[in-house]
Amino acid sequence: MSREDADVLTAEQKEERRRRKAEKKAKKAAAATVAANDTAKVVASSDGPVAPASEGKVKKRKRDRGDHTSEEKLEDGIQKLTSAATNGSEEKKKKKKSKHSVETNLKVPDELPVASSTTTVEQPVLSKKQLKKLARAQEASSSAAPSSNIATPTAQPPPSVFSTEHTAFLNEHAITLEPRLFPPQLSIADLPIDVSFRPYLSQFTKPTPIQACSWPPLLAGRDVVGIAETGSGKTLAFGVPGLQKLCKLSEEGKKGKGRVQMLVLAPTRELAQQSHTTLLALGEKAGVGSVCLFGGVGKDDQLRELGKKTTKIVVGTPGRVLDLADSKELDFSGVTYLVLDEADRMLDQGFENDIRRIIAHCPENAHRQTVMFSATWPESVRRLASTFLRDPLRITVGSDELSANKRIEQVVEVLDNGFQKDARMLHHLRAHLKAHPSTLKAPTRILVFALYKKEAQRLESTLRRNGYNVGALHGDMGQDARFKALDKFKEGKVEILVATDVAARGLDIPDVGLVLNVTFPLTTEDFVHRCGRTGRAGKSGKAVTFFTGEAHEKALAGEFMRVLRDVGAEIPKEMDKFPSTIKKKEHGSYGAFYKDIGNAPPPTKITFD
Repeated sequence: MSREDADVLTAEQKEERRRRKAEKKAKKAAAATVAANDTAKVVASSDGPVAPASEGKVKKRKRDRGDHTSEEKLEDGIQKLTSAATNGSEEKKKKKKSKHSVETNLKVPDELPVASSTTTVEQPVLSKKQLKKLARAQEASSSAAPSSNIATPTAQPPPSVFSTEHTAFLNEHAITLEPRLFPPQLSIADLPIDVSFRPYLSQFTKPTPIQACSWPPLLAGRDVVGIAETGSGKTLAFGVPGLQKLCKLSEEGKKGKGRVQMLVLAPTRELAQQSHTTLLALGEKAGVGSVCLFGGVGKDDQLRELGKKTTKIVVGTPGRVLDLADSKELDFSGVTYLVLDEADRMLDQGFENDIRRIIAHCPENAHRQTVMFSATWPESVRRLASTFLRDPLRITVGSDELSANKRIEQVVEVLDNGFQKDARMLHHLRAHLKAHPSTLKAPTRILVFALYKKEAQRLESTLRRNGYNVGALHGDMGQDARFKALDKFKEGKVEILVATDVAARGLDIPDVGLVLNVTFPLTTEDFVHRCGRTGRAGKSGKAVTFFTGEAHEKALAGEFMRVLRDVGAEIPKEMDKFPSTIKKKEHGSYGAFYKDIGNAPPPTKITFD
């Protein structure tokens, strides 16, 4: 064979190779077109007939956004799969490019299908794995379509519009809403609650400020932090939405022993008993029972009440509640509504660790609604709220700092020494009883506060020797005796009740006309709460305080005068001899240089193996 014949043969072989490559490319393009048409048919069969582009835009505007989330997810999945296939095919094309140019005017055989005129981009070939993903996405969309209209438990209604009446109400009572989403509920008659609660609420003409602002977000399922003065009706503020939620819950799986759905923690036994009584009366018509758990008495009666089928609410002090929870006699796995009442007082009394351990027995915050009420908003309460509440709304009635009730007349007497207290106490008692004589229909009630238990016993004996009908309430008394003394005072059988700071917080004793602070408390917070036993539920009251400047009182003089100044009370000139500076807040571990970081996120906990 000559050299020329070999060159001709080589050229023919090269031409044959080019022709085969061109045929392969044509077949691949045809296969891609067929696969794209099949995919379009599958999508069209699941979504319905394909509309023109102009009509599709109009229909898309009319569609409800929430009813087509599954279809949008399907379209996103198809786009991701097609983009991945396109990128893969482009990379393969780049790798397989030959050194010699290929003819671009290669014709596609007539018998092969051609893409429609509406297709502007070459459709890629989908692999088997990608086709399986597409099929799974279509199955998921078809299964999710029937339930797309069902609202999730955490869905919130859109915020309502604040009217001029709502704005005037907020301004009148100096209420701050953060964030400003839910307008206040100004009428009890329009409250969206079960009819079984209306007979109890019919005794009230209108809601208090904290109730009006707490009910809408709590009924919507939001977590709430409420800050308001004592005697503002916080028990019904969290009680009505809590019982309404219990009525809506299913009874299935909630009937076991200790299977409670609502938990209320309070700092003292008296406050726990008071909240329990209110919730029991409110839920009586609805068949919802409550049990009060506290120490100082036996567990048998409490466990017997806890085992009843109707008992769905537990109100108690942290000590006894934690004791029963740790011993597995109390099951909190079904709690859906958690209330921390008087949170600042519980933290002041050292209950923070107990509270955290109790909440650890409850479901996570994503599966429960948490409510926190406090009279002040210190850093410790903020830290607790940021840990256990989920995106809470903060409602502040008045100021979030320590402030006294402006409806209470403040009288301060500066005494040279403590020996003058008994004579001045008897003087004020005689004057008040003369101006407000006690009757059967309107009995006179006077609260006398002592600092220590021994002092309370001495004052009780002094008043009894002077012919007064007096009772006592302090820590050395048994729980039954404490309840009896408190009940007699509420019923008007006893005119004067001598108590320590155990009665300073939360107790709703009606129509207390006078509060006598014989010895100034250890903190100004306790002074404010002592005075808060009078002037409740919008009524006026009077508080008389004896101040000697002895022992701890001198260091509290500046803050005491600041509290009096804020409510416009008259400060006697004798107070000028005491320092007016306010002692800087100190931390137990970090001292005076401790910085209040507010709502900063908690640090990340690192655990080393």
